Amino acid sequence: MNFKNLSLRIRIFLSMLLLVLIALIVTIQVAIYQYKEQSNDYHNKRLIRKENNIKATIENELDRTTYVVETEEIPRIFRDQIHNISNNNKLDIDIYDLKGKLLISSVPTFPEDTKNYNLSQKIVNSIEKSENKRYIKNKKIDGKEVQASYTYIEDTKFKPIGILGLPYLQDNSEQNKELNEFLERLAFAYFLLLLVGITIAYWLSSYITKSIKEVSDKISEMHIGRRNEKVTVINASREITTLLDAYNEKVDELEESAVKLAKSEREEAWREMAKQVAHEIKNPLTPMRLTVQNFERKFNPKDSDNKEKLKEFSQSLLLQIDTLTSIASAFSNFAKMPTHNKEKLNVVEVVKHGLEIFNESYITYHPEKENITAQLDKIQLTRVVTNLVKNATQALVETENPQIEVRVFEKEEKVIISISDNGKGIAEEHKNQIFEPKFTTKSSGMGLGLAMVKNIIEAYKGTITFTSELNIGTEFLVILPLS
Repeated sequence: MNFKNLSLRIRIFLSMLLLVLIALIVTIQVAIYQYKEQSNDYHNKRLIRKENNIKATIENELDRTTYVVETEEIPRIFRDQIHNISNNNKLDIDIYDLKGKLLISSVPTFPEDTKNYNLSQKIVNSIEKSENKRYIKNKKIDGKEVQASYTYIEDTKFKPIGILGLPYLQDNSEQNKELNEFLERLAFAYFLLLLVGITIAYWLSSYITKSIKEVSDKISEMHIGRRNEKVTVINASREITTLLDAYNEKVDELEESAVKLAKSEREEAWREMAKQVAHEIKNPLTPMRLTVQNFERKFNPKDSDNKEKLKEFSQSLLLQIDTLTSIASAFSNFAKMPTHNKEKLNVVEVVKHGLEIFNESYITYHPEKENITAQLDKIQLTRVVTNLVKNATQALVETENPQIEVRVFEKEEKVIISISDNGKGIAEEHKNQIFEPKFTTKSSGMGLGLAMVKNIIEAYKGTITFTSELNIGTEFLVILPLS
Protein backbone atom coordinates (compact mmCIF):
# COMPACT_ATOMS: atom_id res chain seq x y z
CA MET A 1 0.00 0.00 0.00
CA ASN A 2 1.47 3.32 -1.07
CA PHE A 3 1.07 5.88 1.74
CA LYS A 4 1.26 8.77 -0.75
CA ASN A 5 -1.78 7.49 -2.63
CA LEU A 6 -4.01 7.53 0.46
CA SER A 7 -6.41 10.37 1.14
CA LEU A 8 -5.42 13.14 3.52
CA ARG A 9 -8.04 11.98 6.03
CA ILE A 10 -6.66 8.43 6.13
CA ARG A 11 -3.07 9.71 6.39
CA ILE A 12 -3.95 11.92 9.38
CA PHE A 13 -5.81 9.03 10.99
CA LEU A 14 -2.94 6.55 10.49
CA SER A 15 -0.33 9.10 11.59
CA MET A 16 -2.05 9.66 14.94
CA LEU A 17 -2.37 5.92 15.54
CA LEU A 18 1.28 5.50 14.63
CA LEU A 19 2.24 8.11 17.24
CA VAL A 20 0.34 6.17 19.94
CA LEU A 21 2.07 2.92 18.94
CA ILE A 22 5.50 4.57 18.87
CA ALA A 23 4.86 6.03 22.32
CA LEU A 24 3.90 2.55 23.59
CA ILE A 25 7.06 0.96 22.16
CA VAL A 26 9.32 3.70 23.56
CA THR A 27 7.67 3.47 27.00
CA ILE A 28 8.14 -0.31 27.09
CA GLN A 29 11.80 0.02 26.10
CA VAL A 30 12.42 2.66 28.75
CA ALA A 31 10.61 0.56 31.39
CA ILE A 32 12.65 -2.56 30.59
CA TYR A 33 15.89 -0.56 30.64
CA GLN A 34 14.94 1.05 33.96
CA TYR A 35 14.09 -2.27 35.57
CA LYS A 36 17.39 -3.77 34.41
CA GLU A 37 19.30 -0.83 35.80
CA GLN A 38 17.48 -1.11 39.12
CA SER A 39 18.08 -4.85 39.21
CA ASN A 40 21.80 -4.47 38.53
CA ASP A 41 22.08 -1.72 41.12
CA TYR A 42 20.26 -3.87 43.67
CA HIS A 43 22.51 -6.88 43.10
CA ASN A 44 25.66 -4.74 43.16
CA LYS A 45 24.75 -3.25 46.51
CA ARG A 46 23.76 -6.66 47.86
CA LEU A 47 27.05 -8.17 46.69
CA ILE A 48 29.00 -5.32 48.30
CA ARG A 49 27.18 -5.84 51.60
CA LYS A 50 27.92 -9.55 51.58
CA GLU A 51 31.47 -8.88 50.55
CA ASN A 52 31.96 -6.43 53.44
CA ASN A 53 30.41 -8.88 55.91
CA ILE A 54 32.61 -11.74 54.71
CA LYS A 55 35.74 -9.56 54.80
CA ALA A 56 34.90 -8.46 58.33
CA THR A 57 34.49 -12.10 59.37
CA ILE A 58 37.78 -13.01 57.68
CA GLU A 59 39.60 -10.14 59.44
CA ASN A 60 38.24 -11.31 62.80
CA GLU A 61 39.41 -14.82 62.05
CA LEU A 62 42.87 -13.54 61.14
CA ASP A 63 43.05 -11.61 64.44
CA ARG A 64 42.22 -14.73 66.48
CA THR A 65 44.30 -17.30 64.59
CA THR A 66 47.39 -18.87 66.13
CA TYR A 67 48.91 -19.39 62.71
CA VAL A 68 51.27 -16.94 61.10
CA VAL A 69 49.19 -14.60 58.99
CA GLU A 70 50.77 -15.29 55.60
CA THR A 71 49.58 -16.45 52.21
CA GLU A 72 50.88 -19.98 52.65
CA GLU A 73 48.98 -20.41 55.92
CA ILE A 74 45.55 -19.34 54.59
CA PRO A 75 44.34 -22.90 53.88
CA ARG A 76 45.13 -23.90 57.48
CA ILE A 77 43.62 -20.76 58.96
CA PHE A 78 40.25 -21.12 57.15
CA ARG A 79 40.17 -24.90 56.91
CA ASP A 80 37.42 -25.21 59.48
CA GLN A 81 35.77 -21.75 59.22
CA ILE A 82 35.30 -21.21 55.48
CA HIS A 83 32.21 -23.43 55.32
CA ASN A 84 30.64 -21.69 58.32
CA ILE A 85 31.28 -18.28 56.76
CA SER A 86 29.81 -19.49 53.45
CA ASN A 87 26.69 -20.91 55.12
CA ASN A 88 26.12 -17.84 57.27
CA ASN A 89 26.23 -15.52 54.24
CA LYS A 90 24.68 -18.03 51.85
CA LEU A 91 27.47 -17.41 49.36
CA ASP A 92 30.27 -19.53 47.98
CA ILE A 93 33.77 -18.39 48.93
CA ASP A 94 37.05 -18.83 47.06
CA ILE A 95 40.41 -17.65 48.34
CA TYR A 96 43.39 -17.30 45.96
CA ASP A 97 47.01 -16.33 46.42
CA LEU A 98 48.22 -13.05 44.93
CA LYS A 99 49.02 -14.76 41.62
CA GLY A 100 45.52 -16.17 41.24
CA LYS A 101 46.12 -19.76 42.35
CA LEU A 102 43.17 -21.24 44.25
CA LEU A 103 44.12 -21.90 47.91
CA ILE A 104 40.82 -22.91 49.47
CA SER A 105 37.14 -22.95 48.50
CA SER A 106 33.83 -23.57 50.22
CA VAL A 107 32.84 -25.61 47.17
CA PRO A 108 34.07 -29.21 47.44
CA THR A 109 36.67 -30.28 44.82
CA PHE A 110 37.99 -33.70 43.92
CA PRO A 111 41.59 -34.69 43.24
CA GLU A 112 40.74 -36.27 39.88
CA ASP A 113 39.01 -33.05 38.78
CA THR A 114 41.14 -31.57 35.98
CA LYS A 115 39.26 -28.29 35.73
CA ASN A 116 41.36 -25.17 36.23
CA TYR A 117 39.92 -23.09 39.05
CA ASN A 118 42.73 -20.51 39.12
CA LEU A 119 42.18 -16.86 38.20
CA SER A 120 43.31 -15.52 34.87
CA GLN A 121 46.16 -13.07 34.76
CA LYS A 122 43.74 -10.48 33.38
CA ILE A 123 41.66 -10.59 36.60
CA VAL A 124 44.75 -10.40 38.78
CA ASN A 125 46.02 -7.37 36.87
CA SER A 126 42.58 -5.70 36.93
CA ILE A 127 42.44 -5.98 40.75
CA GLU A 128 45.90 -4.49 41.10
CA LYS A 129 45.18 -1.58 38.72
CA SER A 130 41.75 -0.62 40.11
CA GLU A 131 41.55 2.29 42.56
CA ASN A 132 39.57 0.39 45.22
CA LYS A 133 41.48 -2.84 44.60
CA ARG A 134 38.27 -4.53 43.55
CA TYR A 135 37.14 -6.16 40.33
CA ILE A 136 33.65 -7.40 39.31
CA LYS A 137 33.10 -9.78 36.43
CA ASN A 138 29.70 -10.63 34.92
CA LYS A 139 29.15 -13.92 33.09
CA LYS A 140 26.48 -16.48 32.26
CA ILE A 141 26.55 -20.03 33.56
CA ASP A 142 23.85 -22.43 32.31
CA GLY A 143 21.80 -19.45 31.13
CA LYS A 144 21.91 -17.73 34.54
CA GLU A 145 23.49 -14.37 35.33
CA VAL A 146 26.51 -14.75 37.62
CA GLN A 147 28.39 -11.83 39.11
CA ALA A 148 31.80 -12.54 40.64
CA SER A 149 33.58 -10.10 42.94
CA TYR A 150 37.34 -10.19 43.55
CA THR A 151 39.15 -8.15 46.20
CA TYR A 152 42.28 -8.37 48.38
CA ILE A 153 42.48 -10.00 51.80
CA GLU A 154 44.81 -7.94 54.03
CA ASP A 155 46.65 -8.75 57.25
CA THR A 156 46.60 -6.59 60.35
CA LYS A 157 49.11 -4.27 58.74
CA PHE A 158 46.91 -3.84 55.62
CA LYS A 159 49.28 -5.91 53.52
CA PRO A 160 47.54 -8.03 50.81
CA ILE A 161 48.02 -11.71 51.49
CA GLY A 162 45.36 -13.18 49.18
CA ILE A 163 42.41 -12.61 46.88
CA LEU A 164 38.83 -13.16 47.99
CA GLY A 165 36.49 -14.41 45.24
CA LEU A 166 32.73 -14.35 45.71
CA PRO A 167 30.63 -15.86 42.88
CA TYR A 168 27.15 -14.33 43.24
CA LEU A 169 24.13 -15.74 41.41
CA GLN A 170 21.66 -13.00 40.50
CA ASP A 171 18.07 -14.02 41.20
CA ASN A 172 15.92 -11.72 39.02
CA SER A 173 12.72 -13.75 39.27
CA GLU A 174 11.06 -11.25 41.59
CA GLN A 175 12.11 -8.27 39.47
CA ASN A 176 11.01 -10.05 36.27
CA LYS A 177 7.66 -10.79 37.84
CA GLU A 178 7.23 -7.13 38.78
CA LEU A 179 8.32 -6.10 35.28
CA ASN A 180 5.80 -8.41 33.60
CA GLU A 181 3.00 -7.13 35.83
CA PHE A 182 3.97 -3.55 35.03
CA LEU A 183 4.06 -4.26 31.28
CA GLU A 184 0.64 -5.91 31.44
CA ARG A 185 -0.84 -2.88 33.18
CA LEU A 186 0.94 -0.61 30.71
CA ALA A 187 -0.39 -2.58 27.72
CA PHE A 188 -3.93 -2.38 29.10
CA ALA A 189 -3.58 1.38 29.67
CA TYR A 190 -2.27 1.85 26.13
CA PHE A 191 -5.06 -0.30 24.73
CA LEU A 192 -7.56 2.08 26.30
CA LEU A 193 -5.46 4.98 25.05
CA LEU A 194 -5.46 3.45 21.56
CA LEU A 195 -9.27 3.27 21.57
CA VAL A 196 -9.44 6.89 22.67
CA GLY A 197 -6.82 7.77 20.05
CA ILE A 198 -8.80 6.06 17.29
CA THR A 199 -11.89 8.06 18.26
CA ILE A 200 -10.01 11.36 18.47
CA ALA A 201 -8.05 10.62 15.26
CA TYR A 202 -11.24 9.81 13.37
CA TRP A 203 -12.99 12.94 14.60
CA LEU A 204 -9.98 15.19 14.07
CA SER A 205 -9.22 13.84 10.58
CA SER A 206 -12.88 14.27 9.61
CA TYR A 207 -12.90 17.81 10.97
CA ILE A 208 -9.67 18.78 9.19
CA THR A 209 -10.68 17.29 5.84
CA LYS A 210 -14.33 18.37 5.92
CA SER A 211 -13.62 21.77 4.41
CA ILE A 212 -11.18 20.31 1.91
CA LYS A 213 -13.80 17.74 0.84
CA GLU A 214 -16.35 20.51 0.31
CA VAL A 215 -13.92 22.33 -1.95
CA SER A 216 -13.09 19.06 -3.74
CA ASP A 217 -16.78 18.31 -4.33
CA LYS A 218 -17.36 21.81 -5.69
CA ILE A 219 -14.32 21.55 -7.97
CA SER A 220 -15.56 18.19 -9.32
CA GLU A 221 -18.95 19.83 -10.04
CA MET A 222 -17.34 22.86 -11.70
CA HIS A 223 -18.51 23.33 -15.27
CA ILE A 224 -17.59 26.00 -17.76
CA GLY A 225 -21.06 26.20 -19.24
CA ARG A 226 -22.97 27.04 -16.06
CA ARG A 227 -22.76 29.19 -12.96
CA ASN A 228 -20.58 27.66 -10.24
CA GLU A 229 -21.26 28.10 -6.52
CA LYS A 230 -18.73 29.57 -4.14
CA VAL A 231 -17.78 27.76 -0.94
CA THR A 232 -18.10 29.36 2.50
CA VAL A 233 -16.99 27.59 5.71
CA ILE A 234 -17.56 29.08 9.18
CA ASN A 235 -14.73 28.99 11.74
CA ALA A 236 -12.28 27.50 9.25
CA SER A 237 -8.53 27.48 9.90
CA ARG A 238 -6.25 30.00 8.24
CA GLU A 239 -4.97 27.44 5.72
CA ILE A 240 -8.51 26.37 4.75
CA THR A 241 -9.60 30.00 4.50
CA THR A 242 -6.70 30.72 2.14
CA LEU A 243 -7.67 27.70 0.03
CA LEU A 244 -11.32 28.80 -0.10
CA ASP A 245 -10.38 32.35 -1.06
CA ALA A 246 -8.24 31.02 -3.90
CA TYR A 247 -11.06 28.72 -5.05
CA ASN A 248 -13.73 31.46 -4.94
CA GLU A 249 -11.42 33.78 -6.84
CA LYS A 250 -10.96 31.14 -9.53
CA VAL A 251 -14.75 30.73 -9.73
CA ASP A 252 -15.07 34.44 -10.60
CA GLU A 253 -12.26 34.17 -13.14
CA LEU A 254 -13.86 31.06 -14.64
CA GLU A 255 -17.18 32.82 -15.11
CA GLU A 256 -15.45 35.70 -16.88
CA SER A 257 -13.52 33.25 -19.04
CA ALA A 258 -16.72 31.29 -19.80
CA VAL A 259 -18.43 34.45 -21.07
CA LYS A 260 -15.43 35.27 -23.27
CA LEU A 261 -15.22 31.66 -24.46
CA ALA A 262 -18.91 31.51 -25.33
CA LYS A 263 -18.61 34.72 -27.32
CA SER A 264 -15.47 33.42 -29.04
CA GLU A 265 -17.15 30.09 -29.82
CA ARG A 266 -20.15 31.83 -31.37
CA GLU A 267 -17.88 33.96 -33.51
CA GLU A 268 -15.82 30.94 -34.48
CA ALA A 269 -18.97 28.98 -35.31
CA TRP A 270 -20.18 31.74 -37.64
CA ARG A 271 -16.74 31.97 -39.24
CA GLU A 272 -16.64 28.20 -39.69
CA MET A 273 -20.16 28.22 -41.13
CA ALA A 274 -19.24 30.98 -43.55
CA LYS A 275 -16.17 29.00 -44.67
CA GLN A 276 -18.24 25.87 -45.22
CA VAL A 277 -20.88 27.72 -47.21
CA ALA A 278 -18.24 29.46 -49.31
CA HIS A 279 -16.54 26.13 -49.94
CA GLU A 280 -19.77 24.38 -50.90
CA ILE A 281 -20.86 27.22 -53.21
CA LYS A 282 -17.44 27.34 -54.84
CA ASN A 283 -17.53 23.63 -55.73
CA PRO A 284 -20.47 23.80 -58.19
CA LEU A 285 -19.64 27.30 -59.51
CA THR A 286 -16.25 26.36 -60.94
CA PRO A 287 -17.55 23.36 -62.95
CA MET A 288 -20.52 25.43 -64.09
CA ARG A 289 -18.20 28.08 -65.46
CA LEU A 290 -16.08 25.46 -67.19
CA THR A 291 -19.16 23.74 -68.59
CA VAL A 292 -20.52 27.00 -70.02
CA GLN A 293 -17.13 27.92 -71.52
CA ASN A 294 -16.73 24.46 -73.00
CA PHE A 295 -20.26 24.51 -74.44
CA GLU A 296 -19.69 27.97 -75.91
CA ARG A 297 -16.39 26.89 -77.46
CA LYS A 298 -17.69 23.67 -78.97
CA PHE A 299 -21.19 24.81 -79.94
CA ASN A 300 -21.87 24.39 -83.67
CA PRO A 301 -25.23 25.77 -84.93
CA LYS A 302 -25.17 23.33 -87.81
CA ASP A 303 -24.65 20.23 -85.65
CA SER A 304 -27.67 17.93 -85.88
CA ASP A 305 -27.16 16.80 -82.22
CA ASN A 306 -27.43 20.30 -80.80
CA LYS A 307 -30.78 19.62 -79.20
CA GLU A 308 -29.49 16.56 -77.32
CA LYS A 309 -26.28 18.33 -76.27
CA LEU A 310 -28.24 21.35 -75.13
CA LYS A 311 -30.44 19.08 -73.04
CA GLU A 312 -27.43 17.42 -71.35
CA PHE A 313 -25.84 20.83 -70.80
CA SER A 314 -29.04 22.13 -69.22
CA GLN A 315 -29.36 19.07 -66.95
CA SER A 316 -25.79 19.50 -65.69
CA LEU A 317 -26.32 23.16 -64.95
CA LEU A 318 -29.69 22.54 -63.33
CA LEU A 319 -28.16 19.87 -61.07
CA GLN A 320 -25.50 22.27 -59.82
CA ILE A 321 -28.05 25.08 -59.52
CA ASP A 322 -30.20 22.79 -57.39
CA THR A 323 -27.16 22.20 -55.18
CA LEU A 324 -26.63 25.96 -54.79
CA THR A 325 -30.30 26.46 -54.05
CA SER A 326 -30.16 23.79 -51.35
CA ILE A 327 -27.08 25.40 -49.76
CA ALA A 328 -28.66 28.85 -49.87
CA SER A 329 -31.87 27.56 -48.29
CA ALA A 330 -29.95 25.84 -45.51
CA PHE A 331 -27.86 28.96 -44.87
CA SER A 332 -31.02 30.99 -44.45
CA ASN A 333 -32.01 28.50 -41.70
CA PHE A 334 -29.06 29.32 -39.39
CA ALA A 335 -26.37 27.91 -41.67
CA LYS A 336 -27.53 24.30 -41.62
CA MET A 337 -26.06 22.24 -44.40
CA PRO A 338 -28.72 20.54 -46.62
CA THR A 339 -30.60 17.82 -44.81
CA HIS A 340 -30.75 14.51 -46.57
CA ASN A 341 -33.99 13.39 -48.18
CA LYS A 342 -34.33 9.77 -49.19
CA GLU A 343 -35.76 9.09 -52.65
CA LYS A 344 -35.63 6.12 -54.94
CA LEU A 345 -32.96 6.77 -57.59
CA ASN A 346 -30.60 5.04 -59.98
CA VAL A 347 -27.11 5.50 -58.47
CA VAL A 348 -25.46 4.64 -61.82
CA GLU A 349 -27.29 7.48 -63.55
CA VAL A 350 -26.69 10.03 -60.77
CA VAL A 351 -22.94 9.31 -60.70
CA LYS A 352 -22.82 9.63 -64.51
CA HIS A 353 -24.47 13.08 -64.39
CA GLY A 354 -22.11 14.12 -61.60
CA LEU A 355 -19.11 13.25 -63.78
CA GLU A 356 -20.36 15.23 -66.78
CA ILE A 357 -19.09 18.50 -65.36
CA PHE A 358 -15.52 17.22 -65.67
CA ASN A 359 -13.85 17.54 -69.08
CA GLU A 360 -10.69 15.56 -68.29
CA SER A 361 -10.26 12.77 -70.81
CA TYR A 362 -8.46 10.51 -68.31
CA ILE A 363 -11.61 10.07 -66.22
CA THR A 364 -13.25 6.71 -66.97
CA TYR A 365 -16.55 5.40 -65.64
CA HIS A 366 -17.25 1.67 -65.19
CA PRO A 367 -20.64 0.79 -63.67
CA GLU A 368 -21.24 -2.90 -62.95
CA LYS A 369 -24.71 -2.68 -64.46
CA GLU A 370 -27.03 -0.03 -65.84
CA ASN A 371 -29.38 0.17 -62.90
CA ILE A 372 -28.57 0.04 -59.16
CA THR A 373 -31.49 1.44 -57.20
CA ALA A 374 -31.04 2.94 -53.70
CA GLN A 375 -32.87 5.24 -51.28
CA LEU A 376 -30.59 8.31 -51.31
CA ASP A 377 -30.59 12.06 -51.88
CA LYS A 378 -29.70 12.93 -55.46
CA ILE A 379 -28.12 16.29 -54.68
CA GLN A 380 -25.99 15.07 -51.82
CA LEU A 381 -24.84 11.97 -53.71
CA THR A 382 -23.76 14.27 -56.53
CA ARG A 383 -21.83 16.41 -54.07
CA VAL A 384 -20.02 13.30 -52.73
CA VAL A 385 -18.96 12.18 -56.20
CA THR A 386 -17.90 15.62 -57.45
CA ASN A 387 -15.86 16.31 -54.28
CA LEU A 388 -13.99 13.02 -54.50
CA VAL A 389 -13.34 13.28 -58.24
CA LYS A 390 -12.21 16.88 -57.88
CA ASN A 391 -9.72 15.84 -55.16
CA ALA A 392 -8.48 13.06 -57.44
CA THR A 393 -7.85 15.48 -60.32
CA GLN A 394 -5.91 17.80 -58.03
CA ALA A 395 -3.70 14.86 -56.97
CA LEU A 396 -2.73 14.30 -60.63
CA VAL A 397 -1.24 17.74 -61.34
CA GLU A 398 2.34 16.50 -61.79
CA THR A 399 1.55 12.92 -62.82
CA GLU A 400 2.46 11.52 -66.24
CA ASN A 401 -0.32 9.53 -67.88
CA PRO A 402 -2.91 10.47 -65.26
CA GLN A 403 -5.85 8.14 -64.71
CA ILE A 404 -9.03 8.34 -62.67
CA GLU A 405 -11.34 5.34 -62.58
CA VAL A 406 -14.86 5.56 -61.17
CA ARG A 407 -16.67 2.29 -60.52
CA VAL A 408 -20.16 1.56 -59.18
CA PHE A 409 -21.19 -1.94 -58.14
CA GLU A 410 -23.54 -3.73 -55.80
CA LYS A 411 -22.47 -6.10 -53.00
CA GLU A 412 -24.33 -7.58 -50.01
CA GLU A 413 -27.31 -5.20 -50.15
CA LYS A 414 -25.00 -2.21 -50.44
CA VAL A 415 -23.95 0.07 -53.29
CA ILE A 416 -20.24 0.74 -53.53
CA ILE A 417 -18.67 3.69 -55.36
CA SER A 418 -14.94 3.42 -56.00
CA ILE A 419 -12.89 6.43 -57.11
CA SER A 420 -9.21 5.63 -57.71
CA ASP A 421 -6.32 7.57 -59.18
CA ASN A 422 -2.62 7.07 -59.88
CA GLY A 423 -1.57 10.36 -58.31
CA LYS A 424 0.94 11.29 -55.62
CA GLY A 425 -0.91 9.50 -52.83
CA ILE A 426 -1.37 10.48 -49.17
CA ALA A 427 1.56 10.62 -46.74
CA GLU A 428 1.40 8.29 -43.74
CA GLU A 429 1.42 11.15 -41.22
CA HIS A 430 -1.66 12.69 -42.91
CA LYS A 431 -3.86 9.58 -43.09
CA ASN A 432 -5.36 10.04 -39.61
CA GLN A 433 -6.27 13.67 -40.36
CA ILE A 434 -7.67 13.35 -43.85
CA PHE A 435 -11.34 13.63 -42.79
CA GLU A 436 -10.78 16.37 -40.17
CA PRO A 437 -12.36 19.79 -40.86
CA LYS A 438 -9.96 22.46 -42.03
CA PHE A 439 -7.22 19.92 -42.79
CA THR A 440 -5.71 20.22 -46.25
CA THR A 441 -2.41 19.51 -47.97
CA LYS A 442 -3.22 21.91 -50.82
CA SER A 443 -2.00 25.47 -51.03
CA SER A 444 -5.59 26.71 -51.40
CA GLY A 445 -8.99 25.65 -50.10
CA MET A 446 -10.57 25.42 -46.67
CA GLY A 447 -10.05 21.70 -46.12
CA LEU A 448 -13.77 21.08 -45.57
CA GLY A 449 -14.63 18.93 -48.60
CA LEU A 450 -13.75 15.45 -47.27
CA ALA A 451 -15.15 16.27 -43.83
CA MET A 452 -18.50 17.16 -45.43
CA VAL A 453 -18.40 14.08 -47.65
CA LYS A 454 -17.88 11.93 -44.56
CA ASN A 455 -20.77 13.62 -42.73
CA ILE A 456 -23.13 13.11 -45.69
CA ILE A 457 -22.22 9.42 -46.02
CA GLU A 458 -22.52 8.75 -42.28
CA ALA A 459 -25.93 10.48 -42.27
CA TYR A 460 -27.10 7.62 -44.50
CA LYS A 461 -25.43 5.09 -42.17
CA GLY A 462 -22.74 4.47 -44.74
CA THR A 463 -18.94 4.44 -44.54
CA ILE A 464 -16.06 5.92 -46.46
CA THR A 465 -12.55 4.43 -46.41
CA PHE A 466 -9.41 4.85 -48.46
CA THR A 467 -6.14 3.14 -49.27
CA SER A 468 -3.15 5.09 -50.50
CA GLU A 469 0.53 4.65 -51.32
CA LEU A 470 2.93 7.46 -52.07
CA ASN A 471 3.59 7.95 -55.80
CA ILE A 472 1.29 5.00 -56.64
CA GLY A 473 -2.19 6.33 -56.06
CA THR A 474 -5.27 6.49 -53.86
CA GLU A 475 -8.63 4.74 -53.85
CA PHE A 476 -11.71 5.96 -51.95
CA LEU A 477 -14.55 3.51 -51.28
CA VAL A 478 -18.00 4.85 -50.51
CA ILE A 479 -20.33 2.19 -49.14
CA LEU A 480 -24.03 3.07 -48.82
CA PRO A 481 -27.06 0.91 -47.96
CA LEU A 482 -29.56 0.30 -50.74
CA SER A 483 -32.50 1.14 -48.48
